[in-house]
Amino acid sequence: MTAEHPSPRDSELIEQYLDALWLEKGLSKNTLSSYRRDLAIYACWLNSRKAFLLESGRTDLLSYLNWRVRQRMKASSTSRLLSCLRGFFRYLVREGMLSEDPTLQVESPRRGRSLPKSLTETEVEALLQAPDLSDALGFRDRAMLEMLYSSGLRVSELTGLQLSQINLRQGVIRVVGKGDKERLVPLGDEAADWLVRYLREARPALIHDAENEVVFPSRRGQQMTRQTFWHRIKRHGLTAGVEQLPSPHVLRHAFATHLLNHGADLRVVQLLLGHSDLSTTQIYTHIARHRLQSLHKQHHPRG
Repeated sequence: MTAEHPSPRDSELIEQYLDALWLEKGLSKNTLSSYRRDLAIYACWLNSRKAFLLESGRTDLLSYLNWRVRQRMKASSTSRLLSCLRGFFRYLVREGMLSEDPTLQVESPRRGRSLPKSLTETEVEALLQAPDLSDALGFRDRAMLEMLYSSGLRVSELTGLQLSQINLRQGVIRVVGKGDKERLVPLGDEAADWLVRYLREARPALIHDAENEVVFPSRRGQQMTRQTFWHRIKRHGLTAGVEQLPSPHVLRHAFATHLLNHGADLRVVQLLLGHSDLSTTQIYTHIARHRLQSLHKQHHPRG
């Protein structure tokens, strides 16, 4: 067992590092929160053993990694955490707070390349039709699902969407993604139609402040959290009878996979998703190839 919160001295050190990261790299709030969580977990583990971050050595780090293995934690999350720790300890060495980086010569755990989960086109169609349109919240959810599948937005981009970011005349959305990078994403005709209907028929019932720019407010008229939207999608997935309960990110994967299945260029998909590196997008080609092989086996006389 570990403490819930790191010691005050470790908490202050973590915040100091995150402030430096924000100033140097302009990372998003979500990324910084992820780093804060990973560093706090390690600090709590150390504190439970009467140690602190500035006293952490290679032996402590290896013991912690072994502890994670015994706790059956995923290799992918451990690899991500170790990457976070590398940056943190490099910063401490650079600032003269540590003489040696304890992450040196510590290998990341090996992990297989996992394919993102996706939905079939039939499952997506069932999910889109699941919300109850007689209710303002259901109408809102239908418009959100249509936009998510049509544009491949990240859930934080969707829940934080402002009216000023939408240009219905040109059929595009101006999205501010990771690292505050802007991109223009086309809005399909079907999604645009649902958005117009929602703005006219349902949004006024959810907005309590006429000056509120949030496109998809919560029941209380405020910006919806990612967790709230995830629970809404999960509920609609149960209604639709979708075998793999969907998350907002699963619909983003479906957006990319279905585009490639229908012949879209990989670099176009990269731009639409807002990936800075093409290699991040290439994972979807494996899904598309698997789908093509499955269709060939099912329909070709010699499959």
